[in-house]
Amino acid sequence: MVDQIRQVVVVSDLHCGCQVGLCPPKVALDSGGVWSHGPTQKAIWEVWSHFWTEWVPRVTRGEPYAVVVNGDAMDGAHHRSKTQITQNFADQIKIAYEVLAPVRDACDGRFYMVRGTEAHVGQCAENEEMLAQSLDAVRNDLGNASSYDLWMDVGNRLVHFTHHIGTTSRMAYETSALMGEYTEMLATAARWRRPAPDFVVRSHRHQHIQITAPTANVYGTTFTTPAWQGRTPYVWKVARISETQVGGSLIRVGDEEAYTRHFVRALERSQTIDITEVRDAV
Repeated sequence: MVDQIRQVVVVSDLHCGCQVGLCPPKVALDSGGVWSHGPTQKAIWEVWSHFWTEWVPRVTRGEPYAVVVNGDAMDGAHHRSKTQITQNFADQIKIAYEVLAPVRDACDGRFYMVRGTEAHVGQCAENEEMLAQSLDAVRNDLGNASSYDLWMDVGNRLVHFTHHIGTTSRMAYETSALMGEYTEMLATAARWRRPAPDFVVRSHRHQHIQITAPTANVYGTTFTTPAWQGRTPYVWKVARISETQVGGSLIRVGDEEAYTRHFVRALERSQTIDITEVRDAV
């Protein structure tokens, strides 16, 4: 008898290929050159390593788990940006493979990929699908290694994953889109007499927040995942006040309860200047 998997770890928005995205310390490029970490990538990589080697084993209690990468594994060549390590998609796929192959191995192949934003992962998520195939991600009913959304039974709870959700740059409105998403999911399920999800997981906005609502299964939970990318010029424009968050999440289901655990870290903010030292140096 196969043991039922009762927990799933979720990460998203790795943006491999970006100069401030997730990246191993050194990667070989198609040109024969080598890219090495800058300060932001080094800080993110240290948190990523801690997440997988210390936090995940502790919160999963040594028991088997699945992993969902909830979109935007690569950065792409988007919006006329100039922040990529390389815009060669083969290089970006190689970087993401080096990042995610150990994760796939650690979960014994219970590894799933959700498609992200076309601007980052290609039209029809073609580059993310190629990455998912190379990682031998679990295939869906169409035979694809990545999906636009994912329904998953975790223990006796139903979870729905997809990448996109509405965004905001104001903390006062962070939960609005989550409650809207949750109530729409309930209404759609009722309309078509289908099971409603107990957990709704979204990404895309690079900021973590969670809401819960009482249900017959104790609580219905909706949350967004943090990212693994530092601030780009676009973020400095639209979310200049928000702290940069990196991290991931766990959904764990027991016989009588289900809960989430979230690992969220803020990167260091910009340096504070001591004007006395500046004056003395003149």
